[in-house]
Amino acid sequence: MSTMEQAFPLAAADGYPIEAMVWRGSDAGAPRGAVQIVHGMAEHARRYRHVAEALVRAGYVVYASNHRGHGAHAQELGTLGDFGAGGFASLVDDMAVLTRHIRASHPGVPMVMLAHSMGSMAAQIYLLDHADLLDAVALSGTTALELLDPRVSGWTVESANATVPDAQSPVDWLSRDPAVPAAYLADPLCAFPLTEASLFSIFDTGARTADPAELARLPKDLPFYLFTGACDPVNGHLAWFDPLVLRLRQSGLRNLSTHVYGGARHEVLNETNRAEVIANLLAWLERVTAR
Repeated sequence: MSTMEQAFPLAAADGYPIEAMVWRGSDAGAPRGAVQIVHGMAEHARRYRHVAEALVRAGYVVYASNHRGHGAHAQELGTLGDFGAGGFASLVDDMAVLTRHIRASHPGVPMVMLAHSMGSMAAQIYLLDHADLLDAVALSGTTALELLDPRVSGWTVESANATVPDAQSPVDWLSRDPAVPAAYLADPLCAFPLTEASLFSIFDTGARTADPAELARLPKDLPFYLFTGACDPVNGHLAWFDPLVLRLRQSGLRNLSTHVYGGARHEVLNETNRAEVIANLLAWLERVTAR
């Protein structure tokens, strides 16, 4: 079965043109589930094409969109790195627009969100308001937002790479596979900085994710899967990952799984053991969509 990729436009609540795309199989069979991929900072949705193709081969239909300040549209406008006046909250709202489109296109099909890095931070916020739209959620390379906040932690992209021994590029912290940082740096839709206002809006908007009262409203049976590399600087080599897992468990979630990959860096879906990471993701998806 071959995979077909199609781009299509969606309108955000404020009229912003959302660049969306779908990957589906060449057969006409009903999908076993729908997966919404949410990409990270300073990249774009098509970097997950290999993940989408693996999911399609397993029987899923896959959607994604480029965030505000990301993708070809932002590049054309000269706004790469700028979320606009609505900040990170508008980006999160856009994710719900796509989810509702997917649900309308595939009624009755299990709906799963797969979110990475900054996308996983947006997903944490999204869940506080839109958890009813999802049947399961997987967070990759995620972290406790208030602990990562650069105004508290001092974290920067430069400091992230400082934890990598014998780094050969400025972004070796992404993956142990040297082809990954090389391709990232060569991609004109990657490796740009966020504006200061956009960056800080992530953490200002995300302050809610550390509030026990907010987390208490999460559906207790919603399946969660958090997976990360043990050497991921975005979660402080697990120092900011473990507190996130603990607070989610303390909120009463009853179906929370985690997987830490020894030696892996930030982009576990692009790591040297990516086949293992994707296989484990597929196994979890099979379990939660069978429900």
